[in-house]
Amino acid sequence: MRALFFSLMMVSNNPMLFDFSKESSLSSWYIVNDGVMGGVSKGQLSLTPEGHGKFTGTVSLANNGGFTSIRCNLAPTAIASNMKISMRIKGDGKNYQFRVRHQPMAYQSYIHDFSTTGEWQTIEFPISQMYPERHGRRLNMPNFDHEKICEFTFLIANKRNEEFELLIDSVELIN
Repeated sequence: MRALFFSLMMVSNNPMLFDFSKESSLSSWYIVNDGVMGGVSKGQLSLTPEGHGKFTGTVSLANNGGFTSIRCNLAPTAIASNMKISMRIKGDGKNYQFRVRHQPMAYQSYIHDFSTTGEWQTIEFPISQMYPERHGRRLNMPNFDHEKICEFTFLIANKRNEEFELLIDSVELIN
C-alpha cells in the first residue's frame, strides 16, 4: 500500500506547464518574430474552437529573417535531472524547435528539434538532452543541467519561405 501511495505521489508531482482548453488565457504567451533583426516573418497564437493552441503564420527569408516563435513565461518551475518534457501536438509535417530557459533573459536557450507528422502525436524527450544555442548557433556548453525553468518556446526556422500551422494540446514535465 505504501508503494502505491508513493507511486501516486510521483505521478501527481508532474507539473503541467500548459494545458490548452477553450477557457485558456493566452496572457502568459507572447510572440517573437524575426522583426527584432529586420525580418518580416509573422506568427500568431490563437485558440481553436476545440480548445487547442494554434501557432500559425508565415516565415520569410526577406531582410535576413527566417523565424517566428511563441513563448510562454512560467513561474520558476523546479525540475529534476531525470525529468522529460512531454508535449501533445499536431503539426503540418514541418520541423520545429522546443526551447527552454532556466532564467529570464538567459544568454542561451536549450533546444530540442522535432518533426511533425500531420497527425496528433505525443513527443517525449529528456530535458538533460536539450543542447544550448544562441541566435541559431550551437554553443560549446553542457546540455541542460539546471534546477528550474522559467520559459518555454515553440519556434519554426527551416531556412525557407513557408506557411505553417502547429496545434498544441499540452506541455508537461514527466518522470
